Amino acid sequence: MILDLFSELQLSEGIEEPRVYSDAIEQAKLADELGYGCWWNVEHHGAPEFSYSSAPEMMPVLLSQHTKRIRFGHSGILAPFAINHPVRVAERAAFADLASGGRLELGLARSGGAEWETFGVDPETSREQLREALHIVPRAWTEERFSWKSELIEIPERDVVPKPLQRPHPPLWQTCTSPESFEMAGELGVGALATTLFTPLDSLRLLFDHYAKGRSRLAPCSQVVNGQRAVFTFMHCCETREEAIASRAAEHALWFVNAAPRVFQVPRNIWIDAIRGDLQDNAPAATAAIQAPEALPTDEELDDPHPIVRLLNRQARGLPLDPVEAYEVLEPVESVVIGDVDLCRRKLEGYRALGVDRLMCLMQFGALPQERILASLRTAGEAFLRGA
Repeated sequence: MILDLFSELQLSEGIEEPRVYSDAIEQAKLADELGYGCWWNVEHHGAPEFSYSSAPEMMPVLLSQHTKRIRFGHSGILAPFAINHPVRVAERAAFADLASGGRLELGLARSGGAEWETFGVDPETSREQLREALHIVPRAWTEERFSWKSELIEIPERDVVPKPLQRPHPPLWQTCTSPESFEMAGELGVGALATTLFTPLDSLRLLFDHYAKGRSRLAPCSQVVNGQRAVFTFMHCCETREEAIASRAAEHALWFVNAAPRVFQVPRNIWIDAIRGDLQDNAPAATAAIQAPEALPTDEELDDPHPIVRLLNRQARGLPLDPVEAYEVLEPVESVVIGDVDLCRRKLEGYRALGVDRLMCLMQFGALPQERILASLRTAGEAFLRGA
């Protein structure tokens, strides 16, 4: 199992915007030295407290000039045509591949919520737009003269340039959250980018079963079949348990889960249900933007029987959390890699046993300071990567 990094390029309180990118360069340089496999960054728009990755094609180019070996996941590029025309996706990704010396991995996502609303995306056709984009981009990369015509989009014959350095083209991925999306990725022969975020590994196992079901009727969308399964999760690795508690990483991870549905204007219950182990509904109505802020958790919900949900509800109400309690609630959760080296090693083994090919470690989240992020990067790298 390869250890990767995943970055939302979050802006912590008190940090100025340029610092987001200079900190990312410092993190990527250290990850490159330690032997991490790939740096993944996302695409988000209008999410000031959550992500400064509105131009994701820039980051692989920028980071490639400061690193030698690490690959770059141009990940979660929003595939609906109103946000990114597939020809522009192909052009920008090919440029990033050339500029990085052939180190690019391209992932596409369906998006939802406020981003659909911002760009006027038709929710009902969003999945088919993603499917078509996964066919269009590799054809634009590999065919000298390329055209496409469907009910959703028409592209007249063109020679799309530049072409990527990797031949025939970089690996393709799809961001997956529901059984339907995992099956689609498996059928198209692209890698699956999965999210856990406190969800039980048993739920992930079921989603992997859907990926295998899709692979059983493989109809590749490109010349490069990618059967890898990558999982995005929190990681904060420390030398001791006491240091992990003192970092308050558990609270920062809870903040991330509370902030995401509010920032992207999607129903909070989608995230809460996943924590309880329910597989997500990927119907358009379930991921469309909500028009009014959701009510804060009620007094009754402050005593929710699920310990993680209980902490999330208390935090959402602005109530203080005890750092020891927050850590101890997340400590037994298999999908959250926060703790000392031995605990992190056991949790990594759980992912490995599940058949995960790449673990995308989110280390910059919430208000964790740069020095703690770098320390976690180094501790995990020296414990799990050196000599691997």
